[in-house]
Amino acid sequence: MFNQNKTPLLDAIKACAARPHAAFYTPGHKRGKGIAPSLADWLGKAVFSADLTELAELDNLSTPQGVIQEAQQLAAAAFGATQTWFLVNGSTCGVEAAILATCGEGDKIILPRNVHSSAIAGLILSGAIPIFINPEYDAVLDIAHSITPDAVQTALQQHPDAKAVLTVYPTYYGVCGDLRAIAQITHEYNIPLLVDEAHGAHFAFHRQLPTPALVAGADLTVQSIHKTLGAMTQASMLHIQGDRIDANKVSRALQLLQSTSPSYILLASLDAARQQMALSGEQLMSQTLQLANDAREKISQIPGLSVLQLSPDKISPGFTDLDQTRLTVNVAGLGLTGFAAEEILDEQLGVTAEFATLQHLTFIISLGNTFADIEQLVQGCNILAKQPLNNSQLVDIKINNNLEYALMVSPRQAFFANHKTLPIEQTINQICAEIVCPYPPGIPILMPGELITKSAIEYLQHIQRLGGFITSCHDTNLSNLKIVKI
Repeated sequence: MFNQNKTPLLDAIKACAARPHAAFYTPGHKRGKGIAPSLADWLGKAVFSADLTELAELDNLSTPQGVIQEAQQLAAAAFGATQTWFLVNGSTCGVEAAILATCGEGDKIILPRNVHSSAIAGLILSGAIPIFINPEYDAVLDIAHSITPDAVQTALQQHPDAKAVLTVYPTYYGVCGDLRAIAQITHEYNIPLLVDEAHGAHFAFHRQLPTPALVAGADLTVQSIHKTLGAMTQASMLHIQGDRIDANKVSRALQLLQSTSPSYILLASLDAARQQMALSGEQLMSQTLQLANDAREKISQIPGLSVLQLSPDKISPGFTDLDQTRLTVNVAGLGLTGFAAEEILDEQLGVTAEFATLQHLTFIISLGNTFADIEQLVQGCNILAKQPLNNSQLVDIKINNNLEYALMVSPRQAFFANHKTLPIEQTINQICAEIVCPYPPGIPILMPGELITKSAIEYLQHIQRLGGFITSCHDTNLSNLKIVKI
């Protein structure tokens, strides 16, 4: 049995920071003595004393044998994994490592088209060939849910040589599909199920939350501990269970992707966040759920607003559960786009959402929120609903986001091919050479290797006109796009 009271890595860092010695190693600020005064005055000096390098007593992230290894073992026990790796480059490197550890050049991987851009990066790095499945789509709400078990079954029947299945669980909206069924189907082909569980790190700690991916049968899952729990930004974990994933391949992939100078402050935050949840997770999640349910109940009663709910008549193969700590509010009834509503709440009412889409605002309610936060959110929504709108804010937000995609060459081939830049109106029916996506949530509308369609261009331009942001591509104004030079 593991003693979850322990914080081996955190304790070792504290001891090193407190030990008097002359430092002749990186980083150059020497435990805070050389930090710019303006930064030290703001943050205090204590944090910089913990900004240490891979000293002998602090272990080595790429080949841990000491306190990092012990901290990772404690995390594996707390989250229900066989083995856990700490990630300091975010879930991005975890998703990339998952693909690199299971797929090589030319191997097929089945995955939803609404994957995060990190999965596309994984395809480029590995040379794997994506077999995309369109997720279940709610045309009324304009929300993409999960892929369905039937869609996975069909894809595997058509591509029995696939090396892995990857899915997103939960989605950015907190929607969960039937992961147990997807795992069972995937395992019938004796291949692993990889899960981007970036937004579900808290699931393991309360029975009223959706089933954790590992419990549902996932072979590998990647979690952003910083997104919903108490770790610092970029601090994430990768977990595996069973024997379908080669742990040595995961380690080798992470050695390629992770920094050789990892932040021990980020690593310590993972150790502490694990201890916090192992000891007090159920209580903290109970409080969080109470806050979220209070917000959901009050906001759903505001005229013109509606809240994404899971009800018996809405259950479908792509929407079998909902993370109740994720609050998605539809503002279409106010005649506003989500982008306009986000701006009003943020700039005028002091309420900042996680992200906006054409019709929705999504708020993450976590263990760090308070009753006062919820009061301010509800009050802001009440004021938003009563605020008189000018003509420029009244817009028609109906748009079809159920786009069609055609992959012409592999993402890796397109990314490394010779390319040229054309005015965007001349790129239709050309092969895209870059990632183009509204952010957040970071789901690409175009990716390297895909045929550029008129509908995709129109969708991106419409989002931009309504206040959304386009990222990842070289020209975020969308005047030009890079295409593969034939």
